[in-house]
Amino acid sequence: MQEFDAIRPYSDDETGPAIHRLVNDQEFLDMVGRFKSPTLARWAPAMLRLFIKRWLLSHFGHYTRIDDLQAGLSGYVGELVENTTSRVTHSGLENLDKHTAHLFISNHRDIVFDPMVVNYLLFLNGFRTTRIAIGDNLLANRVFAEMMRLNKSFVVRRNMTSPREMRDAYITLSGFINHSIDNNDSIWIAQREGRAKDGLDATDPAIIKMFYMSCKKSGLGFGEAMDRLNIVPVSIAYEYDPCDADKARELETRARTGTYTKTEGEDTEQIMRGLTGFKGHVHVHFGAPIKQSPDNPRDLAARIDRDMHANYHLHASNLVAHHQRGLHPQAHATPETVSDSVMTAETWSPAEMEAAEAEMERRLNACDPAIRPYLLDMYANPVLTALNANTDPDCPGQDQTPSINE
Repeated sequence: MQEFDAIRPYSDDETGPAIHRLVNDQEFLDMVGRFKSPTLARWAPAMLRLFIKRWLLSHFGHYTRIDDLQAGLSGYVGELVENTTSRVTHSGLENLDKHTAHLFISNHRDIVFDPMVVNYLLFLNGFRTTRIAIGDNLLANRVFAEMMRLNKSFVVRRNMTSPREMRDAYITLSGFINHSIDNNDSIWIAQREGRAKDGLDATDPAIIKMFYMSCKKSGLGFGEAMDRLNIVPVSIAYEYDPCDADKARELETRARTGTYTKTEGEDTEQIMRGLTGFKGHVHVHFGAPIKQSPDNPRDLAARIDRDMHANYHLHASNLVAHHQRGLHPQAHATPETVSDSVMTAETWSPAEMEAAEAEMERRLNACDPAIRPYLLDMYANPVLTALNANTDPDCPGQDQTPSINE
């Protein structure tokens, strides 16, 4: 795999040395310390560093394989999931073969929690975890780069200016993804560059086109090449987004000024907020692998979107925001009539709907008035796309009735 050295995750041979580099890195020890004991991190950082280092070595210093390391970390991931959600449910895994690699194309709401919850559910249900596509902008922090490459992450290069450089980078990325699937390693990749901050999940056809770039010389047709990837659309639905106000502020700034410049450390702050903030009920739907793919990227992207939208499990927060924004007010005037037409994560009592209304009001009142419409939109827009997908007669998700599993 030397041709992929610049972008690939760490191998088993590199696992032990990478772990020991981290446990001897002051920046990493301080980050773990702030997470485990904020008070001691402030008043006795040197003592906490020593304690954290000893704890990490005793718990993780013996690992030499990535899969074993992930299994060892699974309990801590479970605690994080349990402490930041009211519950996590899933549907559709019965459509997947545990012995086959899949290319999971997912909507993208949270920088780290999206692939983490997908891998967590796969692990709990006896599937191998995926290799994770991450933008190179997230690797500016050396410690974070080490952690990500230990967690099966591979690099997607961004912000290239030369057409030739862009083409070569995409061919390498395409080759790595196809090589991974051929060698029975599943892939998780977001459907577009960056998070869908407005709640509108749309697959970028350029991503789909990239998958095929390394296959052209083989003589495979586009549809045949896509079928071999076992593409699985994934819909991740959060009841509440810990970064909703940050996203709304960015959207309002872009609308008002035409641009938005991130501050230093903003990505890291939102990673931590997304990981540790309360998300309520999270539901993940795994679609059936796409077969008989269309023969062009745009039609395949549209098919992925229809599946993703039709099977997006809406929460009370979505229906409340949809109602407050007045989307389709004549045809879908109430949360009750909307929930008759789309997938919902559960059936809510009047008291639960009132609680969702109160929580939405609390979030809106905590925002500057200028950004409130953007915050409402990011919760309301999934209802709109779900309604559109479920009234499309060609929608593949309509004849599916996925079960909801705890």
